[in-house]
Amino acid sequence: MSEKITNIIDQVKELTVLELSDLVKALEEEFDVSAQAPVMVAGGGAAAGGAAEEEQTEFDVILANAGNSKIKVIKVVREITGLGLKDAKGLVDGAPAPVKEGVEKEAAEEMKAKLEEVGATVELK
Repeated sequence: MSEKITNIIDQVKELTVLELSDLVKALEEEFDVSAQAPVMVAGGGAAAGGAAEEEQTEFDVILANAGNSKIKVIKVVREITGLGLKDAKGLVDGAPAPVKEGVEKEAAEEMKAKLEEVGATVELK
């Protein structure tokens, strides 16, 4: 890998979740591309028949709505992500927004429970 690419990767590692989200949006707009994986449509009856679907192992915890207790939700988001107050508030204000991405099922359900306990609406994808 070139030194230029290594430097960019190091800079990306230092970004907050909110900054990384903004970067992805800016790159999508600049290069007219999408960061979402293409969706494959399952074919005919054979696929729908008895094919066992692989169980999802990694989940994204998405804050859909902060609800009425925004301050409590910000506190929980800070606890989960390690973000500072300003970044956590920005994430909550920007809902729907990903709180954590690529986490194991058990951890994702735990985060969802914590957020829902303080009145937030959360989705696991």
